[in-house]
Amino acid sequence: MALNTSAETPLPVGEVSRLIGGWIDRLGAVWVEGQITQLSRRPGAGVVFLTLRDPSYDISVSVTCFRQVFDDVADVVSEGARVVVLAKPEWYAPRGQLSLRAAEIRPVGVGELLARLEQLKKSLAAEGLFAPERKKALPFLPQLVGLVCGRASAAERDVLENARHRWPAVRFEVRNVAVQGVHAVPQVVQAVKELDENDDVDVIIVARGGGSVEDLLPFSDEQLVRTVAACRTPVVSAIGHEPDNPLLDHVADVRASTPTDAAKKVVPDVGEEYERVRLLRDRARRCVEGFIQREERGLAQALARPSIEDPHRMIDERADHVAALVERSRRTLGHLLDRADSELTHTHARVVALSPAATLKRGYAVLQKADGHVVRDPEEVTADEVLRARVSEGEFSVRVDV
Repeated sequence: MALNTSAETPLPVGEVSRLIGGWIDRLGAVWVEGQITQLSRRPGAGVVFLTLRDPSYDISVSVTCFRQVFDDVADVVSEGARVVVLAKPEWYAPRGQLSLRAAEIRPVGVGELLARLEQLKKSLAAEGLFAPERKKALPFLPQLVGLVCGRASAAERDVLENARHRWPAVRFEVRNVAVQGVHAVPQVVQAVKELDENDDVDVIIVARGGGSVEDLLPFSDEQLVRTVAACRTPVVSAIGHEPDNPLLDHVADVRASTPTDAAKKVVPDVGEEYERVRLLRDRARRCVEGFIQREERGLAQALARPSIEDPHRMIDERADHVAALVERSRRTLGHLLDRADSELTHTHARVVALSPAATLKRGYAVLQKADGHVVRDPEEVTADEVLRARVSEGEFSVRVDV
């Protein structure tokens, strides 16, 4: 309900407190869940005082109840326990303080907590926060490792000692926080954010030793899970022992079964790396030596070839072959010339034997008319016709006598 006030007509503090109390009195009872951080049970007092805190946020509220209400759960409820309270808001006007008057207190059982965690797990998985493709690879050799753990805890000692034993030069940026209780979630979230904002930090380890389901609840908190999912730096979860499986394991880039295992996953072993370098160096030497030996064998085989061992041998062989061909061609040509000469001699002899001159030498004569026509038939001449007679040694004139 709005009030008409001004600087000239203000309301007294008592009136404001009374009005607030009236508004709050109109509210009905509500079921509230939280974690008990402070518990006061004074002997003989009929009222029990406790503080109920939200584990995920830095918010708390005072709760009062009658002793008989608390006595019903006194055996199973103590500081740090998670409870569900049926309470009605109350306003204490003299101090202006809000509190809850509890009519019933119920402890939250492990089974119910696990059911809620399973429901939260499915919801976050549906958003893709646990998807493998979101996970980042760890650096091979981190120069600076961020460590979030309890102060002077066994987890801190295990991580530091094992990491420095494996790689003495590794450096750590340690954030000591509460790892259980009401302050665990905000402190772990703040530490993770600080380390993620540090550009020198290459990887972040969130480590805690073993404990009960209730002790490990802060590492299944939705706020912490979303903070780790938003980190740019790879995060390693090393919470509890192998069977423990808080939601932080699912959203982290790498899950380690124990803090010791986290040190082994994050930092390489210097002895193993020296051995790996030695093996690689030996392997490289063997590869180079094998290559050189193969090349030497190939070179020796190449030098053993006749063309390389005696380069002029092929030329000499070809020269002998050419000389033999030349000699063969000369003989063939000589035979052809001799055969042609013999055939020419025989042809010449035949031509000479069949020539008119040879006939004339045997005493024959050739009669020709004045025009040079050879007389072959007596009827071709007339009486007293002058003919020229050719004989072997010359010619002379004759007259026809019929």
